[in-house]
Amino acid sequence: MSDTPKKDARQLRELDFDLANYFSNTIIPQLFVDADLILRIFTPPAMKQFSLTYDHVGENISDIKDNLRYPYVVEDIQEVINNKNKILEKEVQTTDGHWFQMNIVPYVEYEEDVTNGVIITFVNITKRLVALRDLEKINSKYQTLRYALAHDIRQPISTITLIADGLSIVHQQQNSNKQAFGEWSNTLKASSKSLETLVEDFAYNKVKEKEKSIAGRLVNIEEICEDIITALKWDIKEKKIKITTDLKVTEITFPRSSLRSVIYNLIHNAVKFSDPKKSSEINITTEEVKGFIILCIQDNGLGISLQHQRGIFKKSSRLSDRIPGTGMGLYVVKKMIEDNEGRIKLESKENEGTTFKVFFKN
Repeated sequence: MSDTPKKDARQLRELDFDLANYFSNTIIPQLFVDADLILRIFTPPAMKQFSLTYDHVGENISDIKDNLRYPYVVEDIQEVINNKNKILEKEVQTTDGHWFQMNIVPYVEYEEDVTNGVIITFVNITKRLVALRDLEKINSKYQTLRYALAHDIRQPISTITLIADGLSIVHQQQNSNKQAFGEWSNTLKASSKSLETLVEDFAYNKVKEKEKSIAGRLVNIEEICEDIITALKWDIKEKKIKITTDLKVTEITFPRSSLRSVIYNLIHNAVKFSDPKKSSEINITTEEVKGFIILCIQDNGLGISLQHQRGIFKKSSRLSDRIPGTGMGLYVVKKMIEDNEGRIKLESKENEGTTFKVFFKN
């Protein structure tokens, strides 16, 4: 019997030593706070999160300054102490911008069946959150490209279908118009080429963008505009639209497939919403102003009412039920521009015309 107290004391010292050894050597920030909110022990990595020194042991946790952008640590500790089966998990940020998952678990004395405090653990999740944000950006760009392809591919297909119908009619006529046949044939080829380019840009987007990032990703605006005007030649001719260009800047740093989609949508909209009651004009210009290259596409078409201007860039926004479209074009345009650190501005008056200004970061 006489050896029992010594044995118990020795075991207690060994347990204290094991606990102290664990807390002093673990690389994870941890704190042990008792039921009276007194800090009993902590791991060295926790010193950074709480500006701790060993002089703080024995102080109330609410009196110790922390480096967390989260003001409810004490309240969370008290909640876990009051509910012994409760475990709290929170994502908190430190003042230096790092993110941690904060776990507060009860420290239960099972013999007495009471909660005698909590152990707080901080797991650095900064890299995980950064990876998740990057993944969200990739998914967002993928969705934008998908919308762009689905939207932009309709016009070449529509043109090809229209030309094929026209060629079929001409072929059936005995006095075929060779000039019209030739024009339609050329337009058909141009539309097919435009469709091929569009699919190629989409299919090999990742490879091309990687190559362009190395080479500065300089893209020729003039070539893209010419390609798009050729692809829309049938509609432009049918509506007798005059197109003028004044490109003071012909090259910008931007993903080619995205730039083509941006310009295509803006020019196509100007063509679609031309005013049949007057001579239609579309003016395309570029200039460099205060660190930005500004692409301006101006028309004298139907214009956009103030009511529609407020939601013009929203997904599935439609200006008119009488004019075909998906409502995705300007949504896609805005996403692509903003994903590449640019912005787009709308100026429009109903029955007078519309101007879109795209600001590309130079």
